Amino acid sequence: MKIAIFIPNWIGDAVMATPALAALRDHYGPDAELVGVMRPYVAQVLDGTGFLNGQLFYDPRGSQPDLHSWSLVRRLRELKPDVVLLLTNSARTGLLAYLSGAPRRVGFARGLRGWLLTDKLSMRTRLGKLLPQSAMDNYLRLATLLGCKQLRHPPRLATSAQDEAAADGVWQRLSLPTGNRTVVFHNGGGWGGQAEAKAWPPESFAELARRIAEQHGLGVLVLCGPAERDMAAGIAALASHPLVQSLAKESLSIGLSKACVRRSRLMVSTDSGPRHFAHAFDVPLVTLYGATHIAWGDTHYERTINLQHQLPCGPCMKRVCPLKHHRCMTEMTVDEVYQAVEAQLAQLARSEAA
Repeated sequence: MKIAIFIPNWIGDAVMATPALAALRDHYGPDAELVGVMRPYVAQVLDGTGFLNGQLFYDPRGSQPDLHSWSLVRRLRELKPDVVLLLTNSARTGLLAYLSGAPRRVGFARGLRGWLLTDKLSMRTRLGKLLPQSAMDNYLRLATLLGCKQLRHPPRLATSAQDEAAADGVWQRLSLPTGNRTVVFHNGGGWGGQAEAKAWPPESFAELARRIAEQHGLGVLVLCGPAERDMAAGIAALASHPLVQSLAKESLSIGLSKACVRRSRLMVSTDSGPRHFAHAFDVPLVTLYGATHIAWGDTHYERTINLQHQLPCGPCMKRVCPLKHHRCMTEMTVDEVYQAVEAQLAQLARSEAA
């Protein structure tokens, strides 16, 4: 069996796809050839997991012609997959699956692409509108169309020796406490580069970091992507505490972020892709939700606390607050987030003492 799998473009969605990849590997066994079709950076998310036998990189809007659509069609035709599984929802990827020549094409019948698929499911709707639903569960629903029955797989990631060495260097350069004594923050959001609707005020994150450092003696490391360096540096500067540091001046990579989360005691994050690293590495998590529905990113993680203010206007799922007040995040107080942090740290201490 040879299966080409279109992997989601967003980091968090790629993590939420790993239970479906694990289910496929379990069902078809080690002799099946599972090939991921993905953006180049997504490979860093899945690196070391062992789910895939190969990768086909694809970036239709990138500067490299060999990553464009027609090049991908040619490579898919050379691969001759028995099945193309679409964990993506775009019409473009539906057409690419059709042009691949694969006899089976599996995915959600969204928009006008249903006729391009041989095996399809519908998204759950009410009165013509999509219902908020777990992306992870939807990927597993698609796996059932390919015969998978063992679906109780949590998100799973791995780190490489290079990733861990990079994290060792960060801990040394920033004088962070060793031995599971550092909390990681992330205040990004991705979402097409417009993270405003997901962000918590940097001043609030800084105050939270200072409390954790002063009252628990824990280090705090603010993670960031390339576009988030200034925000991460600003949080650390506002905290003004030697135990609060950021990755703003480090050489960044997804692998480094994974390694930092893996060795952390706790993660506090907005609804961003890297927050899913916590579940994959079994790290306790506090997630701050603003404009997004909790259900979309729900991975049924028992060691998470989700915080969200219920407002008449939300969750609106908008990239920028249409009412210009952003109350869903600005009214979330440091006290209530700190209480969630305290609860997670206390539960962790009880588990370690047992």
